[in-house]
Amino acid sequence: MDEKETLHGYLRIRRSDLLGKLDGLSEYDMRRPLTPTGTNLLGLVKHVASVQLGYFGEVFGRPATHSVAEQITALDAAGAAAATAPADAEVPADAFEDADLWVPATQSSADILDFHHFSAAHADATIEALDLASTGSVPWWQPERRTVTLHQILVHMIAETARHAGHADIVRELIDGRLGNGPADPNIPARSAASWAAYRSRIERAARAALL
Repeated sequence: MDEKETLHGYLRIRRSDLLGKLDGLSEYDMRRPLTPTGTNLLGLVKHVASVQLGYFGEVFGRPATHSVAEQITALDAAGAAAATAPADAEVPADAFEDADLWVPATQSSADILDFHHFSAAHADATIEALDLASTGSVPWWQPERRTVTLHQILVHMIAETARHAGHADIVRELIDGRLGNGPADPNIPARSAASWAAYRSRIERAARAALL
């Protein structure tokens, strides 16, 4: 296995980790915000799909579009306009900046999963078609950083996807207590609910003791 195959393999694993966090959840639980800043599982999947499509599309001169991506652009534009509109202006109900991080009721989870699969397939095609040393340009980065290689963007997207898969780990645990990649995950200790509660209490006591 060469370096590109190795990196591509890690990207695929991290994608799978992220998508697995949606398994068995209702539409509501996939969408509901679990942090003060609105972090939600389906929004994380939508966000990763969106940035992946940009990095492996536009950056390397291989643009592609999808109905969800088009709606993100439209909602962001409406949200930006609403932010500077007069107080009495009529604003569309769904107008909202950061539209890649949440899912309107007009979009189903199936829509978002289709978007992610589309984005992944396009990214995979770009990775297959180019060498690691192939160059591209990231128009939303600072001018001095815009010129990049496929190698750099592969590493960037592995880190991006892994970061949000970690967010999804925590959000899923808050929803229904599911940990890691499920009951068979060898990295999760086999503890009962009572054992986990005792473990958490121990950590809380240690944190409080550090204040003394």
